[in-house]
Amino acid sequence: MVFINTLDIQYTNGMEKAMHEAHGVGYETYKQKHEMRMKIEKSREEEYLKSQRLISDLERKIHT
Repeated sequence: MVFINTLDIQYTNGMEKAMHEAHGVGYETYKQKHEMRMKIEKSREEEYLKSQRLISDLERKIHT
C-alpha cells in the first residue's frame, strides 16, 4: 500500500528563500517528504519554545 502525503502550499519567492536559509530545503521538498516536514516542524517548535523562555526571563528581570 502506498500513501502519498503531500501538502498544497502556495508560497512566494521570499518564503522559498527563507525556507532554504533556515532549513536548507525548499518548499517542494517540504511538501513532498513527510519526514522532512516533521524535522523542520520540530526545529520550529524548539526555536519557538526557546524564544518564549527568553521573553519570560527578560520580563522577570524587568519586573524585579
